[in-house]
Amino acid sequence: MVVSGGLAGVRNQLVVHYGGSWTSRSGTKPPRTGQQTPAEAAELRAALEDPAYARVPNRPTGSPVADGFQYLITYRHRLVVAGDGERPAALQRVFAALPEGGPPTSP
Repeated sequence: MVVSGGLAGVRNQLVVHYGGSWTSRSGTKPPRTGQQTPAEAAELRAALEDPAYARVPNRPTGSPVADGFQYLITYRHRLVVAGDGERPAALQRVFAALPEGGPPTSP
């Protein structure tokens, strides 16, 4: 997942591997790493493989939020782009299952 935008123009990234290891990069700060428990990794996979998530639009459908963030989620060659305020339940489930709720929105 990549988060970009906001007043500060951030571009931060979170990569989660199948086994649950993850790396978060935020601006020029040193990368942070961690490991999800097997149950946490399974929940993230379940959220991403949920048929409801497959129906989440690939691109934002509403008006952009001024100085808002844009979220790019890639899983198995599918890219979903969402903006602030556009989180259907299936997408909220993915965010909730990400380590630390996803990449930080601060620079």
